[in-house]
Amino acid sequence: MSERERVIRAAGGVVWRPDADGVLVCLVHRPRYGDWSLPKGKLEAGEHPLSAAVREVAEEADVRAVPQVRLPTVRYRSEGRPKVVDYWSLRAVAEGGFQPDTEVDDIRWLPVEQAARLVNYPHDAEVLRTFAALPRVTATVTLVRHAEAGKRGTWCGPDTGRPLDDTGWAQARSLAPLVALVRPTRLLSASARRCVQTLDPAAALLDLPIEVAGDLDEPRPGQVLPERALAAAACLAELAAPGGTAGVCGQGKVLAGALERLTGRAEDFSTPKGGGWLLAFAADRLLAADRL
Repeated sequence: MSERERVIRAAGGVVWRPDADGVLVCLVHRPRYGDWSLPKGKLEAGEHPLSAAVREVAEEADVRAVPQVRLPTVRYRSEGRPKVVDYWSLRAVAEGGFQPDTEVDDIRWLPVEQAARLVNYPHDAEVLRTFAALPRVTATVTLVRHAEAGKRGTWCGPDTGRPLDDTGWAQARSLAPLVALVRPTRLLSASARRCVQTLDPAAALLDLPIEVAGDLDEPRPGQVLPERALAAAACLAELAAPGGTAGVCGQGKVLAGALERLTGRAEDFSTPKGGGWLLAFAADRLLAADRL
């Protein structure tokens, strides 16, 4: 692909805060284009789109926000090149003192209907309409599978003691800022050493302890996978019910089974080692599971 045709990647979001009559969403005004739009911006080198969305909202609107649900991805051409913009709903948790600059000189908090009429681009209005149709999200959880830990056959000790290898530690360090994006108040791990170690960098970043939860473990002798998956699903729902946020690490087969039960769908919920999901709940009901 030529430089001219290389895809421009960007990310942003529908940033919302509660209001007496519902919710208000944030729009930004860009003097360069003379337009009102959703806050967004280009990804930095090696940056995850979800991290970029949160960063751009902070930079453009001076709002710290927690990601919740993936919204429609928008594709169009910009300056002669294809552009892809990933959007999430983002709950505002803190606001600074917005200062106009050359990139964004004004922001507005508006009801969704007014915002959809004000934006200059139809795709922004469509993203806003998709957001408006969502139930209110009450809790978010990052759910990850443990990182690489070598081969089971080359480890001479009990499998629960198998540690991360060098690749796994690199994956764990990459996962830490993604886990931190939801501002978790708790970190939970299956009891296997590789699961706990996968959350170690996140625990250091957030200054949180890692709680070991047996409900996230693989089946032990005498147990069957569906029972363990059901226990893991109940554990995740219980975490979300109070409206909290959490980072969770478990093992692949159990996580896939738990997501099947929470969604009620028999889909491919396989998760690569070091991969994960952003889960959004309404009370104890799972609304969305988006791959990280």
